[in-house]
Amino acid sequence: MESFDRKKHWENIYSTKQLNEVSWYQPTPETSLKFIKALNIPKTASIMDIGGGDSFLVDNLLQLGYQNITVLDISKKAIERAKLRLGWRSESVKWIEADASDFNPTEAYDLWHDRAAFHFLTKEQEIENYIKSAQKGVKDSGHLIVGTFSTDGPKKCSGIEITQYSESTLTKRFSEFKKVNCQIIEHETPFNTKQSFIFCTFKKPK
Repeated sequence: MESFDRKKHWENIYSTKQLNEVSWYQPTPETSLKFIKALNIPKTASIMDIGGGDSFLVDNLLQLGYQNITVLDISKKAIERAKLRLGWRSESVKWIEADASDFNPTEAYDLWHDRAAFHFLTKEQEIENYIKSAQKGVKDSGHLIVGTFSTDGPKKCSGIEITQYSESTLTKRFSEFKKVNCQIIEHETPFNTKQSFIFCTFKKPK
């Protein structure tokens, strides 16, 4: 059986779908912004947005005055679309084209944010690789925000399998971090359907 080509899949999605034709479309990522604002981190804090390619989080963070933002995405097309949308503002953002399941961070961040990338990892080795990357990529006393489909959420997204999480299973996965807060969020898609997410904030010990 032919192995799944994750990069090819996402390049195809971002080459054929418009912004509002994907279920994760969110003109204002209110939940992510609420969780980030609650940390009260300085505007100079280094922020990594995993799988943030064509999301509007970077737009909102720039507008709020955050100055040190990195966006990682597996899709070159998604990054190109985000750069085009941001125009000259994209020059103040660091862009990394990489698969989150085998990303080896070369620096550590004050905040590692991931809305709906982690749950696309379904193989144990990929999940473990991601967690090791997060452990390396978050500074001591830094924070990790992860949003995934909850156990009441979809079992598939974008035509592919995902891994659902509860507060307890997500906390167990990131056991090297201290859980700060978890919340179930209902995301309304552009198709007038609702998807159940679990969002958790974790802190890395000193």
